[in-house]
Amino acid sequence: MKKIIIGIAGLAIAGLSVAACGSAHTASPAAAVSTSAPAASSSAPAPAVSSSAPAATSAPAAASTSAPAMTTAQQQALLAAQGYLSMGSGFSAESLLNQLTSSAGNGFVQADAQFAINYLKPDWDAQAVDSAQGYMQMGGFSASSLTQQLTSDAGDGFTQAQAEYAVSKVGL
Repeated sequence: MKKIIIGIAGLAIAGLSVAACGSAHTASPAAAVSTSAPAASSSAPAPAVSSSAPAATSAPAAASTSAPAMTTAQQQALLAAQGYLSMGSGFSAESLLNQLTSSAGNGFVQADAQFAINYLKPDWDAQAVDSAQGYMQMGGFSASSLTQQLTSDAGDGFTQAQAEYAVSKVGL
């Protein structure tokens, strides 16, 4: 009997990576052979999920020893979070969590949204810079007004340190 390790990398963007291996050992997701487009870049490692189902099945079964299995809701939250973070508009931890959990957004339960954010471990400083660059393209911001916009609960919700970092990176 063979086990199939499914590496979920880039999930919706790239599809699934699949590698077959003997039952005496398991392959790591990095050793998986891609059956579709190349995976999108991400700072987070791909979760490994083991399944005895055919390769075409994407539902996880039992967890492998390298990473716990994700629920379907967690996978969907992860896909949504990756999509928002890849937009380039800059999300703070607060604004991403709000977007994922809001009924006007994705409507995920808090635990699934927080799982996705924790799993991805975004570079919040880089996200703050992306947001600041967007505001700079609109024009009319001083260092203090941009910092205020980036830290405001009604704005982006970045921390003071993240906002100050971003403001310095955009040249104000």
